[in-house]
Amino acid sequence: MKARDTSELLVLAAIWGASFLFLRMGAGEFGPFALAGLRVLGASLFLLPILMQRGEWSALRRHWRAIALVGVANSAIPFLCFSYAALAITGGLSSIFNATTPLWGVVIAWWWLGDRPTGHRLAGLAIGFAGVLWLAWDKASFKPDASGASSGLAVLACLAATLMYGLAASMTKRWLTGVPPMALATGSQLSAAIVLLPLMWWHWPDVAPSARAWGAVVALALVCTGVAYVLYFRLIAHIGATNALSVTFLIPAFAIAWGGLFLGESVNLTMLGACAVILVGTSLVTGLWRPRIGRGAAADADRAAG
Repeated sequence: MKARDTSELLVLAAIWGASFLFLRMGAGEFGPFALAGLRVLGASLFLLPILMQRGEWSALRRHWRAIALVGVANSAIPFLCFSYAALAITGGLSSIFNATTPLWGVVIAWWWLGDRPTGHRLAGLAIGFAGVLWLAWDKASFKPDASGASSGLAVLACLAATLMYGLAASMTKRWLTGVPPMALATGSQLSAAIVLLPLMWWHWPDVAPSARAWGAVVALALVCTGVAYVLYFRLIAHIGATNALSVTFLIPAFAIAWGGLFLGESVNLTMLGACAVILVGTSLVTGLWRPRIGRGAAADADRAAG
């Protein structure tokens, strides 16, 4: 990997890690519906001119039905879930649950597309979900706080979001293979905006949000969604999807750092331990880490793959 690609990977991880900070800064004043709606609306306005400049509008028109469904699964529902979770749990904790996305992706691809995972991936699923259970058991409480949210529901919201990310990955593979990535990114934000705008209007806050909350929304929409999409797809083009997916492992570190630096959020040993377990499982599932096996077994695996 070139130094420039490594730098862009770190920048992307820092940006997506910061999204959990901005969610925490904006959720209390805007509420989940308005925050998620403004996020996808702002991202749509940012990405649409780029799509037009690239001449990929026709691709969006041809595949708009499938792209719209992916937009609901990959943006509208997850962004709403993470916005709700930000009311009750720290950004660092949300980001750790976010790292389970590849686990759900493998489960859904197995169930829906018949992509049976290898032994390494099955082991990764078991390890990863063990980490999820450990963390959820430690952090989940269903007693509402002052905002009306609870950490237990927030954890479930995070897991629902990552489940939808996994579903969207299989939907994309089945229906949208070969579609230009920018058409998919822009169209998904547009469809999410269409779904969320009525809910945003209905749940608009009674008290005008502060300039700080508005700043968080702008950063979330333009930087953490719009710019991040451009960076992510450029990385996929330069270093491949598997290497680009390694950003998943870096996001929790940045999210925890930003939360501690700007919001005074704390981290304990349980969070760190469960995070490590989840990331080990995720690394096995994604193939970014493959434990060494015997030469004969490796040869058999290669022949089976061929």
